[in-house]
Amino acid sequence: MTDNAGRNRLDAEESPYLRQHADNPVHWQPWDSDALDEAQEREVPIFLSVGYSACHWCHVMAEESFEDERTAEILNENFVPIKVDREERPDLDRIYQTICQLTTGRGGWPLSVWLTPEGKPFYVGTYFPNESRQGMPAFPQLLRDIAHSWADPEQRSEMENRAQQWTAALTDQLESTPDAPGETPDESVLDDAVSAAIRSADREYGGFGTGGPKFPQPGRVELLLQSYADSGREQALDVAVGSLDAMATGGLYDHVGGGFHRYCTDRKWVVPHFEKMLYDNAEIPKAMLSGYQATGEDRYAALARETFAFVDRELTHSDGGAFSTLDARSEGDEGKFYVWTPSQVHDAVADETTAAIFCDRFGVEEGGNFEGGRTVLTVSKPVEALADDYDLAVQDVESRLAEAREQVFAARAERVRPARDEKVLAAWNGLLISALARGERVLGPTDAGDDAWLGPDESGEGDGTVDYAGQAEAALSFVREHLWDAETERLSRRYADGDVKGAGFLEDYAFLARAAFDLYGATGDVSHLAFALDLARVIADEFWDPAEGTIYFTPDDGEPLVARPQELTDQSTPSSLGVAVGLLADLDHFVPHAEFGDIADRVLATHSTKLSGSPMEHVSLALAAAKRATGSVEVTVAAETVPDAWRERLAETYLPGAVFAPRPATDAELADWLDTLGLDEAPPIWAGREATEGEPTVYVCENFTCSPPQTDIDAALDWVAQGRED
Repeated sequence: MTDNAGRNRLDAEESPYLRQHADNPVHWQPWDSDALDEAQEREVPIFLSVGYSACHWCHVMAEESFEDERTAEILNENFVPIKVDREERPDLDRIYQTICQLTTGRGGWPLSVWLTPEGKPFYVGTYFPNESRQGMPAFPQLLRDIAHSWADPEQRSEMENRAQQWTAALTDQLESTPDAPGETPDESVLDDAVSAAIRSADREYGGFGTGGPKFPQPGRVELLLQSYADSGREQALDVAVGSLDAMATGGLYDHVGGGFHRYCTDRKWVVPHFEKMLYDNAEIPKAMLSGYQATGEDRYAALARETFAFVDRELTHSDGGAFSTLDARSEGDEGKFYVWTPSQVHDAVADETTAAIFCDRFGVEEGGNFEGGRTVLTVSKPVEALADDYDLAVQDVESRLAEAREQVFAARAERVRPARDEKVLAAWNGLLISALARGERVLGPTDAGDDAWLGPDESGEGDGTVDYAGQAEAALSFVREHLWDAETERLSRRYADGDVKGAGFLEDYAFLARAAFDLYGATGDVSHLAFALDLARVIADEFWDPAEGTIYFTPDDGEPLVARPQELTDQSTPSSLGVAVGLLADLDHFVPHAEFGDIADRVLATHSTKLSGSPMEHVSLALAAAKRATGSVEVTVAAETVPDAWRERLAETYLPGAVFAPRPATDAELADWLDTLGLDEAPPIWAGREATEGEPTVYVCENFTCSPPQTDIDAALDWVAQGRED
């Protein structure tokens, strides 16, 4: 028997989620060789519980069952209980979440899985109550039944047979690739995805699907906006705008402090699950910025600014990295930090009329729309209607709402805050850095004006600007310092209070490489491009399998599990495979000899049948396939300094999927860049593209055709627009 048996070992872990369970009477083990060896030595099943620190129903199951001495006794006696933070081990979560979805038709957290000592699943579910209700079995009785069946040789044999069948299904679903790959998909896959997204849209309340819950789906919004930009398809724009407005005005958005909750439980986008995830607060503002460029509506830019301000204020390490989540609960009550009653608003806001306007604007009324007569704030009445109701000018109403918001924000700051999970994850920081890079391109060092609530002391160092590039570079520097080993050229998964744990997964490399590449495009700093190339080379060396024609989620030398997963579909975060393919295709412009483009084409051909069969579930791959088929927009700027007027014109021009490739003005200066990148000659995207007679010069290409060099940014971008109209 191992020395670790018979006790709860989670007190040695740095994950806040695991530490939440360190005092449970359950003898929790982390997922490691000691725990797996114990299961084999005792010949008992593993009970695997997967969750994350901000998960509401994870807390509920813990309070009902894992803190209960009698339930713990059943678990400890008959199983090896293993607790996994899905944010630290997305590979395990992906595998066992898949079997839950295959066998039950649903998934989620907490994920509860019973495994043979070899790690093969034979029973699975999500939340189980401590006492039977609503058709769900009582967790203690379920444990007894499984233990009794395992102790019976005949029933155990049946359970092991089921485990074999389920493992084979996992291998087929996650690991296998077609024996005969198809052709590389063409741009029609994007049209099919757009048509599917339009068909699935909720045209009444926004978003996708005609029931609840409602998830943000920013990738689908980006897809629709790109379709509108490429084809002028009005239906695509209507659905995208409907989704953006639903997210912006409903309870998904925190109208006091900025930032987005995880999802809404109802069709009308009123009541959210209140946890705030870093990935949502990276991906949604990116979609808002695309909406701003595509429509010119300032409200989308304001929401992006407010969300970035929230992340900077509440999710950022003092040295630059971004933390993972804010909990849904405070003082044991979900949403308590965020909801209001009329009396609470009137207590917070000094002027009675201003308080009443705030309540009317955000639907705060007696009885509320949430538990206990409280209200989740939603935009419930237009400013113009409030101006009529109160016989005020629109500007006066807006001023009063801004004043009330500051006072409500200050009052809320006195409440007990939700807990923060202070893990810094490479992948999720990559998503944020990409979003901030887009913020730099679209918003620039932006004036912190009246159209966006940035919170107290969030407008820079007194100059009235917010430096998105600086925030992105600080986050990237943090990750490079703490999670990147320059000697081995390998990336770790997470940092927590000085502790680094876990080899990086595909999403860590792909999202961070995309972030570094996007930041290069926004700043013209070649060191970011060099880092993107370093990460991409690891993807090609360690995750790409030429025999199978795919890129796996785990590296070649990763821990052997019951299946080696791929991540083809977009879920809460983009498909890591889709992001990797798109990234390799973009980097092929800079290092064509590296065969990045060939890898991208092979992967797209391998998965062409799945992609063509359900393109809306594979948005990232569909976007990569369409770009590969038609060629991306390429914008090469050769200049010592990009003129402000150029930055402004580029900021307002929607060029989805464009490759921004800034370079020095002269080839002599470019030689230093080539040394930094280890290149013998200039790649085609830079070659022969110097500044013209010392003037900043732009070279634009689309659909494998290039414009002449232009010293007039308007003329260059008009060339792109004319090509789309033709």
